[in-house]
Amino acid sequence: MNATLTLNNGVEMPSLGFGVFQIPSEQTELAVETALATGYRLIDTAASYFNEHEVGAAIRRSGIQRSDVFIETKVWISDYGYDQTLHACEKSTRKLGIDRLDLLILHQPLPSQFDLTIDAYRALETLLADGRVRAIGVSNFMPEHLKRLLAATTVLPVVNQIELHPYFSQPELQGLDAAHGIVTQAWSPLGGITFYRAGQGGSTFEDATIAEIAQRHGKTPPQVMLRWHLQQGRSAIPKSTKPECIAENFDVFDFELSEAELARIDGLNKGVRRGPEPAEITMESTGARKIPEA
Repeated sequence: MNATLTLNNGVEMPSLGFGVFQIPSEQTELAVETALATGYRLIDTAASYFNEHEVGAAIRRSGIQRSDVFIETKVWISDYGYDQTLHACEKSTRKLGIDRLDLLILHQPLPSQFDLTIDAYRALETLLADGRVRAIGVSNFMPEHLKRLLAATTVLPVVNQIELHPYFSQPELQGLDAAHGIVTQAWSPLGGITFYRAGQGGSTFEDATIAEIAQRHGKTPPQVMLRWHLQQGRSAIPKSTKPECIAENFDVFDFELSEAELARIDGLNKGVRRGPEPAEITMESTGARKIPEA
C-alpha cells in the first residue's frame, strides 16, 4: 500500500511514484501498465521525454479510475513565457488524454532569462486558479532560483524535483524546501546516474554501507535507498522497464530503517552532482529541443 504526502495546498500525492525518463516511447506503455498493476499510483513524465501519449494510453488501458492516478508532467524551457506555457499545458493534457493535470512543474530554471521562468510560473498560477491543474511546482531549482521565484510570485510550489540519492543529497536545498513547506521529490532516487556515468566516484548500488543495511533487513540496496527517502518525508520516482525491478522498487512498505541507519546513509553524501548543472542551463545549449503539438 503506497503512502501519501499532503502537499502545501492540501492535495494528497502518493509518496512513491514511477518515472519514465529515457524510457523509449515504444516501451513506455507496457512499463506504465506494469507499474500500475504493481500498485504505483503516481506517474511522472515530461513534455521533453516525448512519451506523454504512451503514458496516457497506459493509464486508460489499466482500467484504473482516472481519479486514482496522480499524473505529473513538466513544461520544457523552450515553452517558457506566459502564453507559451499556457499552450504547453494544453499540449500535455491532449497528449495524455486528460482534462486536468494533478501536478504541472517547470522542468528547469532558466537563469540567463529568469524573466521567462517567472512568466512561465505565473502561467502555472493561472492554470491552477482556472482549475486546469490541481497543483504546481518546480524541478532542479537551486536555492538561488527558488528564492528569486518566491520573491516574484504568489503561489508556493508544492514540489521541487531534484537529483537526490545517497551520494548527492543536497541537504541545504532540502532544508530550504522544508522551510517553505515544499516537498522534495527525488529524481535518480537510487543513484542510477552514478553508474550511467562511470568513473565519477563509484555506484550507490555497490556501496558497502547500503549493502550491509540491506542484508540486515533482508532487502536489496534499491529497497533500502527508497525506504531512506520515504522515511525522511521525500517523494521518490524510480524508473525501470523490467517487471521484476518495478515490483522490487514498490516492495518497501514492510520494513523500517533505524535512526542510526538513516544517519549512516545521510553520511554517504559526496556532494558531487552527476546530472546537468542547473545554473548552466541556457536556451542556446539546451532549449533547442522543441516540443511538438499534440
